[in-house]
Amino acid sequence: MSKKLLFIRYTKNAAIENGGEQATNKNFRLLERIWGEGNVETYAIHDDSKKHTIADYLKGVLFFPFNYYFGLSPRRVKAIVKKAFDFDAIYIDRSVFGIIAKQLRKKGYKGQIVCFFHNVEVPYFKSKIGRYPFHQVVLHCVDQNDAYCCRYADKIVCLNQRDADELEKRYGRRPDACIPITFKDALGKEDYSNEMTRTKPLCLFIGSYFTPNNEGIEWFMKNVYPYVDIQVKIVGKGMNKLRERYTIPAEAEIISDAPNLRPYFEEADVMVLPIFSGSGMKVKTCESMMYGKNILGTPEAFEGYDMNYSMAGGCCQTAEEFIAALKDLSERPRPRFNSYTRQTYLEKYTEDAVLEQYKGLF
Repeated sequence: MSKKLLFIRYTKNAAIENGGEQATNKNFRLLERIWGEGNVETYAIHDDSKKHTIADYLKGVLFFPFNYYFGLSPRRVKAIVKKAFDFDAIYIDRSVFGIIAKQLRKKGYKGQIVCFFHNVEVPYFKSKIGRYPFHQVVLHCVDQNDAYCCRYADKIVCLNQRDADELEKRYGRRPDACIPITFKDALGKEDYSNEMTRTKPLCLFIGSYFTPNNEGIEWFMKNVYPYVDIQVKIVGKGMNKLRERYTIPAEAEIISDAPNLRPYFEEADVMVLPIFSGSGMKVKTCESMMYGKNILGTPEAFEGYDMNYSMAGGCCQTAEEFIAALKDLSERPRPRFNSYTRQTYLEKYTEDAVLEQYKGLF
């Protein structure tokens, strides 16, 4: 009889995936390759296909002080634990659900538990929610769940060395594996474009409506855009709301909820990734590499990626460095397709490149 794995995940039933959903789906595909099709069953903690009432949301908020992240409750965790005894191993795809690992051990579950850290959640949530009302309650909840994963899981997985160091500092445990972000290859061709960049470069920012993205692109439009001759497109889920709270010049084109990002990647001369806060790794960087793009990003945008930044485009820490790099791009056109970023992606950031590391978890 085949062994079975229960894959516990956060699910949003949306046609357009954000970076976290893309990483979760990658994890599922890899585990299904290892365990066999049909031997990995998904349990969705949160499902937008079901309508939620105001009472549902209030109930979720009420459980936060007891370390149940949104979508969980004592009753639901009890049901998950009961179900888990039919499986040989449990893969908890988000560390904010660490209370499940705690209850599994408390109830005597003997199978293997693996917890995956998309981020170290306290610094991630600090950048995400700022100082919204009750932010300390949320931070305490995610902090406790990260601690539960570190205490009760057989193996924990994070994305990069920075997160590994942070986990050890906060919770006294080093991850059993650091496995970087990967992206499913959607390019699928070897006949790459030989078009050159324009003298007025088309700069593309990809990202959903999310505080670090919003603040980064606002900073770029305020501190870089006025001093260079460029075109800017901002493409991402929910970005139609961007101008409601952030100062974005009218000349910048905003495309919200595009079902297919490929045309925007292919027409872009350079990706601009002015991200200054967060945890984990940025999926948009990997996706840009997959498409073979020139990339100008901050150190945060490149965090966890093993590459030569100057060959990729450039790592810019200040407005002046972005300005200099964009002026150089205007004055010295180069291939729009960057063979170095594409080759680095193929060697290090495809699903095949990390498959053996996933096999080593079980």
